[in-house]
Amino acid sequence: MHWSLISELEPWMQSIAGLALLALLAFVSRYLAQFFLQRVVRRVRLGLAANWAEILLHDKVMRRLAQTVPWLVVQIGMAGVPHLPARFHGLLLNLAVAVSIVLVLRTFNALLDAMNEAHERKERLKPSMHSIKNYVQLGQLLAVLVAAVLIMATMLDRSPLLLLSGLGALSAVLMLVFKDTILSFTAGVLLGSNDMIRVGDWVEMPQVGADGFVIDIALNIVKVQNWDKTITTIPTWKLMSDSFKNWRGMSQSGVRRIRRALRIDADTIRVLDATQLEQLSRIALLKDYLAEKRAQTAALPASAMAQSAPFHPLQLTNLELLRAYAYAYLNVHPGIQHDTYLLARTLEPTTEGVPLELYCYTSTSIWVEYENIQGSIFDHLIGVLPEFGLRLYQRPSGSDVLSGLRPLAQGSQAQGLGPREGPPRQADQGL
Repeated sequence: MHWSLISELEPWMQSIAGLALLALLAFVSRYLAQFFLQRVVRRVRLGLAANWAEILLHDKVMRRLAQTVPWLVVQIGMAGVPHLPARFHGLLLNLAVAVSIVLVLRTFNALLDAMNEAHERKERLKPSMHSIKNYVQLGQLLAVLVAAVLIMATMLDRSPLLLLSGLGALSAVLMLVFKDTILSFTAGVLLGSNDMIRVGDWVEMPQVGADGFVIDIALNIVKVQNWDKTITTIPTWKLMSDSFKNWRGMSQSGVRRIRRALRIDADTIRVLDATQLEQLSRIALLKDYLAEKRAQTAALPASAMAQSAPFHPLQLTNLELLRAYAYAYLNVHPGIQHDTYLLARTLEPTTEGVPLELYCYTSTSIWVEYENIQGSIFDHLIGVLPEFGLRLYQRPSGSDVLSGLRPLAQGSQAQGLGPREGPPRQADQGL
């Protein structure tokens, strides 16, 4: 259609024709922008191969930026539409500006997402880096608030400063609405600055039922995948108000602690005589320990050695030799880290026996290997207990009590005393 033909039409028809041409121009501009920004710019980005280009020229950013172009064309072309009523012109222009603000907001959010994505790629290569997802989400939230104010000001045809001045009266309400967000952001900054938690850390927080690996750190929540594959979501601010355990130090050290005790039955602990000591001296791991003890005994006067009869002058117990054997066994075990703390000690006796505790570190922090090493050590020590004349304490069960009462009942029946044939009860005597 030629412009001369349009000029001959009625004013309202000229307005419709102008709007139609403007819509067609906006439609064409969108496809041209998509072609240029998504194909040409992509080749430029691949040619640069720079980090900033991967962020600024990201496909998602370019796609949303292309969606903004037609609405910019509409804003510019509205002035060229003939005979358009002022009120209708202002409404369409404000609507185009509002949509443009929304699309610019989406483009800005896509840019922040691209920045976070690039940072996460670096974080996989360098685990010591901190997550910036909470900062990205805060920036997106602030951008949404600013865009909301601008859109309201545009649709109401008022100054944004006027709306912002009115928001001051609602500050108390806003503080109440965004209380958790403000607390979570502050907690996220403290967690990141103090390097207290990262994605991939094994954390334990019993008060919220969390025990597993951190899979996501966001502005408001931290997601923990537990060992049973369930997901626990923890408010970010709660990590600062409550305590939690982070196992990252153990993982990075490459060692893991063993602290477990064997509870020895106190009735089996005794001082060894010369014959028993001679039998245990054949154990290779005890030779150095016994040699040291014999050297100490050699320095004793003859009167002290005579007073020790009938026991051996060393005055050693089977529990002491088991403790020495456990310590020597840990020193030669290939799965134990020998340059760290290594102890075999007896603790305070309890109603459940005398605890013989092992305190050492495995040479690996991998869970399966750690459990295999720990299991092999304690399986071996439990197996050698009879060699030392010791046994584990085991609380009696119902079957143990019944088996102990059965011989007593059989003995009573053998003597002719049935359940009613015993001594008369006091109540029976009074009848």
